[in-house]
Formats: sequence, structure tokens, C-alpha cells
Amino acid sequence: MKKLTVCLVVVACVLFVLSVPALGKVAISGLFMKQAGYQESDIRAMTDEFLKQNPDIEVNLSFVAYEELHDKIVVAAASGAGTYDVILLDCIWPAEFAEAGWLLDVTDRLSEEDRADIFPEVLSSVTYKGRLYGMPWLNDWEYFFYNKKMLEDVGANPPTYWPEVIDISKKLKEAGIVTYPIIDAWGQGEAVVIQWLQYAVGMGGKLFDENGNPIMNQGAPLKALEFMVDNMKAGYFNPACVESFYEEVRRVFSSGQAAFGLNWTYMYNLANDPQESQIAGNAVLTLIPGFPEGRRSATCNGGMGLSIMKTSKYPDEAWKYVTYLASREVQKKYSQNALPIWKSLYDDPELIAQQPELIKVAKEQIRYVFDRPQVPWYSQFSLIMSEELQAALTGAKTPQQAMDDAVSRAKEVMKRY
Repeated sequence: MKKLTVCLVVVACVLFVLSVPALGKVAISGLFMKQAGYQESDIRAMTDEFLKQNPDIEVNLSFVAYEELHDKIVVAAASGAGTYDVILLDCIWPAEFAEAGWLLDVTDRLSEEDRADIFPEVLSSVTYKGRLYGMPWLNDWEYFFYNKKMLEDVGANPPTYWPEVIDISKKLKEAGIVTYPIIDAWGQGEAVVIQWLQYAVGMGGKLFDENGNPIMNQGAPLKALEFMVDNMKAGYFNPACVESFYEEVRRVFSSGQAAFGLNWTYMYNLANDPQESQIAGNAVLTLIPGFPEGRRSATCNGGMGLSIMKTSKYPDEAWKYVTYLASREVQKKYSQNALPIWKSLYDDPELIAQQPELIKVAKEQIRYVFDRPQVPWYSQFSLIMSEELQAALTGAKTPQQAMDDAVSRAKEVMKRY
């Protein structure tokens, strides 16, 4: 019995030693997402490189699907347990999380030199009321993709504005080249909100008036929804749009079942990879079309930053880790899956050699990046809009009814803030 007791004590001691950081080391934890942009393998490799340079720090990584990320952060922050030191922050969350007091204000930690070298449109992904609540990191916005061969088959030039896209789509249908020329991500959730916003902003629209009142049921926001509904009914947008997210867009476009598609940066390389695509060599990306009466182009900011939780016991070590992952050296090395946040790298010959076409278009497309509404209740806004947009797209409501209901519901939510 004594031998058994001694063995149990030894085992317990070993387990305890293994469960705590090595003597003298600081342990921090990071919460990331599993998909899009930098892959899990990229993040682990970056972290390993950081640890080699900082042997006095340990980093424990957790990965969840994007759909779980927001609630994981909320639960951890509300508990006050300091579960995570570093979190991946979507650009639609700074207002909500900063207002709740969960994020460390890092405005004074970022040097003026570094700030000047980051695109303002990218820096906005971690900004709320003029203060920085993280370091920009996962840099992304959407592009317009077209099948070069299909356009050549009908003698069409790459379109600049959406009316041209519709005209070319009509020619493609009449020639029997493709049944539904355009594929877009209108699945219920944040995707359909983003895609609708790109049409609305492209038309020069605003969602709120100067007093902050919602006005989605008039002007460009309403016309944008009517544009989506009418052109799907006409057979130009694929009916599958209403059930599609970005991976479905990629698969339809890459299989040659669409002439046009809208998606994030990641689709470009995959659509031109013979192992992944049936149209490799014919997938071209360009600026998202605008509208003659509005803007030349409009693309939604999909950037994400790395933020430090206020409950972190080691904010200095966390900041050291964050700035390493976002450094010029690291971002240049891993630019295959996400373009850098740094302006200077877009003129780097080595980076340009890796992605010549993408860099060329990216430098122009970033001029037309817009942010989604920076309001603490954005999660509720997104839910309302996704439901009402889907109601119109599926024919359950007219566009006017859907937008009227969206405004009414938004006003009710605003009363609580």
C-alpha cells in the first residue's frame, strides 16, 4: 500500500510539473481561427519561430472555427478568468469589445514609424473612436473574378461597372456558354450582409443618417437589394447564391459553371491551381465593379487584428508575440495566403515576384475599401440584415418590406444602447 501511495504521489508530481511552464518562463495563450487567410500550420510555424527567438516565453495555441470565435471570446472575457492573452479580432468587433472594456488599448505601443507604414484602411480594422485595440494582422478584402476564356468567346472586355457585367451575362446566356453567369455568397449570415453592402456602397449609399438613424429602406441600400433580386430572377445571378458561402462560390467558379464571382484573396491562387480548378489559367481577378451613379468600386474590409485581453497577466510578452506575427519579415514570408499590412512591402521586388498580378490589383483595390458600421451592436445588426435580406432574396418579402422591417428592428435594438 505504501508503494502504491508513493507511486501515486510521484505521478501527481510529474503531471503537475508538465502542466506548468518551465521554471522562469512566462506562458501566454492565443485564440485563433482554423480557416481562411493564414492556415493553422502557418500560425504554428510562426509561433515556433517566435519561441526560438524568445526562449523565456511559452505560447499555448487554441483554434476554433470562425463561427465560434466571437462567442469564445465573449465567454472568456465575461468570466474574467484570463483564459486568453491574445485573440484574433474581426474588424466588426472592436466597438463591441472596447465598449465592454475587454481589450487593452495599445495606441501608445505602436510607433509612429510603424503606423505610417500601415495602410489606414487596414489600421481601421483595430480602431474604435480613434484608439487602437490591437495590431492589424490578417489583411484582406474582396475582388471580382472573371473567366477570361468565356469573355473572349463573346468578344467582351473586362467590365468596369455592374451594368456592363449584366450586359455580358446576357450575351453569355444567349450564346449558351453558361446558364447562370454570376455566382455570389448570399447564404444567410455575415456573407450576405457583406455582399449587399458592396452593392449599396458601390451605388454611393449610406446606412445611417447624420443623426445615426437607420435608413436602409430608401435610396441606394434599397436599390442594391432590388438589383440583387431582379438580376437573380432574370437568371444572371445563380439561384444557388442564396445558399452559397465563399467556398461554394469558389467551387462553382473553379468548375467553369460561372463567368463571374466575388470572393476574398484566397480564391485567386486556388482558381488557377490545376489540382483545384478546371479553369486554371483563365481565372483573372480585378477591381470589384461599381455603378456609374456611385463609386468606381467598393470592397468590404475583411481585415482581422491581434488584440490583447485586459485580463492578461503578461501584456508586454503578449505584445511582443503580436508584433512578431505582424512584423514585415513574417508577413513577407507567409504572403501566399494573406497580403501584408505594410505599405513598403508592396514595392518589394521579392514579394511582387511571388504575386505579380495580385499585388498590382491589390494596390488599386485598397483605395475602395470600406468598413462595416462601427457600432457596439453590430452583431445584432448583422443578424437582422441577414434575415431580412434572405427574406427578400427567397421571395418571402418584397425588398421594400424587408428593408422596412430591418429599419424597424434596428431601431428597437438601438434603444438598448
